[in-house]
Amino acid sequence: MKSGVFWGYIGLVEGLVARIKTEFGQPMTVLATGGLAPLFTQGTEVIDHLDPDLTQRGLLEVYRRNKQKG
Repeated sequence: MKSGVFWGYIGLVEGLVARIKTEFGQPMTVLATGGLAPLFTQGTEVIDHLDPDLTQRGLLEVYRRNKQKG
């Protein structure tokens, strides 16, 4: 079951990346972020960069900027 979830998600990521690249018709960089990103990055070659904490750092930056304004 775990293997099916893992490979199913890898297939979803690869399919989504392929469709987006086809739609835009130009090279692009694929960035994986989030707590499980390191796990899934190991299972595919479509991910160019890994930054597991990008979302959290972005939210912290939004918080800091809003705090300075108010």
